[in-house]
Amino acid sequence: MSDDLLSWLGHRRELDDQCALPLVQRVAALLDHDPWALQEGQPLPQGWHVCLFTPRICQSDLREDGHAQHDPLMPPAPLPRRMLGGRRCQYLGELRIGAQLHRVDEIVDIQRKNGSSGEMVIITTRHTVSLRDTGEKVLIEEQDSIYRAAPSAAASPAKREAPLMPEPQFETVRETDPTLLFRFSAVTFNTHRIHYDLPYVTGTEGYPGLIVNGGLMSLLLMDLFRRETGGALQVTDARNRAAAFGGMTLRLKGAQRDEGWLLWIEEATKGKVIMEMTAK
Repeated sequence: MSDDLLSWLGHRRELDDQCALPLVQRVAALLDHDPWALQEGQPLPQGWHVCLFTPRICQSDLREDGHAQHDPLMPPAPLPRRMLGGRRCQYLGELRIGAQLHRVDEIVDIQRKNGSSGEMVIITTRHTVSLRDTGEKVLIEEQDSIYRAAPSAAASPAKREAPLMPEPQFETVRETDPTLLFRFSAVTFNTHRIHYDLPYVTGTEGYPGLIVNGGLMSLLLMDLFRRETGGALQVTDARNRAAAFGGMTLRLKGAQRDEGWLLWIEEATKGKVIMEMTAK
C-alpha cells in the first residue's frame, strides 16, 4: 500500500446539521409510516439518521460514477468502483427531531486486500454525532467503503460458504422496485449511479442490474424489528454478504438469540443470504 494512501489515516472533518422535521417525514414516507404523525421533540427512530449529514458536493464536482471528484474527507479513489460494505452503529443517547447536531468524521482504518474477485481497498470511517448545545454523544457509526478494480473477464466472483440461519420468529417480504431505490437515494442525497442509472450500472460497471443500497437494507431490517418487537437497540452490526439487484424479491427475517438478535435478508427465490445484522 502506498504511503500516500496511508497518510490519510486519522484525517478528520467536522459538520453541523439539524434533525429537521421535513427530512424525517420523508424517511417515514419511504417506510410506509404516516409522515404527518411526527412532530418536533419526538425521539428519532433508530436508523433514521440516514437523512442527516447528507453530501454537500456541487454538481460540477461529481465524477462519472456520481461520487465526488474530491471528497473533503476521503483520499483520491484508489480503485474505480466503490461500494459500501459493512456498517456498525452504537446508539448512545436520545436524538430528538428538531435537534441541532454536530458530527466529527475520521478515517480510522485503511486496508488493501487481494481475493478471487480481484484487488480491493477498504477504508473505514467513523462518524460521531453529538448534540450541539450540550456536546452529548448520541451516535457513533462506522462504515466500510470498498474500492474495487474495474470488471475483468478473468476475475471470478468471491465464493463464500452459505451461513446457517436459525428459524425466523418473524419475517416479511419487500419488493425492490425502482421507486424504492430512487426514494432512498433521494432522501440520502446519494448520487452514486449504480443505484438509479440502469444503462450505466450494466454497461459501464458490468453489474446485471441496479444495486440495492446496503443502507436501505439496514434501514428496512431495523424498521421490521421495531414493528415486530416495539423495542430499541443499543448496537447494530450489518454486513453485506452478496449484492441485491433491483427487481429482486427480498425476505426480511429476525430471530432472538442469547446474545441479542439476528436480523437478515434473503433473496426470496433461492434463499441466498444477502445481508445479516447482529443487534442488541
